[in-house]
This record gives sequence, C-alpha cells and structure tokens, in this order.
Amino acid sequence: MHFLCGKIASGKSTLAKQLANLPRTILLCEDEWLTALYPNEINELAHYVEKSALVKQVLEDHIRQLIQAGNNIVMDFPANTPIQRQWLMSLAQSSDVSYVLQVSNDECKARLAARNLAGENPFQTSETQFDLITAHFSYPTSSERLICKFYP
Repeated sequence: MHFLCGKIASGKSTLAKQLANLPRTILLCEDEWLTALYPNEINELAHYVEKSALVKQVLEDHIRQLIQAGNNIVMDFPANTPIQRQWLMSLAQSSDVSYVLQVSNDECKARLAARNLAGENPFQTSETQFDLITAHFSYPTSSERLICKFYP
C-alpha cells in the first residue's frame, strides 16, 4: 500500500495517478468518493471531517480485502496528520511506502489557484481554507516508523 503526505495542491493526486499505472494497482481517491456520495454537502472543514470518517469506515474492510488478494493499493487520501497516517498504516501492517511531497505554501497556493481555475478538482479550495487546513498539517516523524520517499 502506498499513501501520500503533502499540503493541498502539492501534487499528491498527480503522483497517485502515476503510481496507479503499476501492474495490479488500484487507486482509491477520497475526493472521488466524497464527491459521489456527498455532492455539495462539504462546505466547511467540519463537514469534511464528518463525511471523510464515514467513507473511511465503509472502505476499511474492503481495502484490507484488496490488499490480502495481492493488489497494490495507492491511497489518495490525506496523510497529513499523525492520526490520518495511523489510520492508513492500520489498513495493512506492511504499508510499503509513504510519499512525502515537500512544497512551499506559496507554490501550493499558486497551484491551487490554477487548479481552481481549471476545474480539475471537484473541490474549490480558497486560500483561507488552505491556510485553515494547512494549520493542521505535519510531516511524518521518525517515531511513526514509515518508509518515506521525499519529493521536493
């Protein structure tokens, strides 16, 4: 199982799509699930937290079954806090790699503005929302015992 850690618009979904091209690899994207299940219902951080927890609860056993069946899984779910990373690691005891994208806030905001204009993401995130969410962001620490690949 692979998962990604990075701020909004740091390139996580782009990298996830590239990784999903590997043989026997399945991409699971939280944004797609949230958009399909809760259209126009996620307008605040609290809404996201609530709906994300529901999606994770429903998918947990399914993801474990996919892994046990020998599939590679790319999780395009946020791994931006220790709690989020802990949930991802709990899905498979042998999580292979966490990809950490280290991109400055200014670069992420520029990418976010371009992404919002292009309409390529189902969620339009404002700079204010970026700052609010990024305030909760943390990079993995050595105590989390992850195998990390860092990207500039």
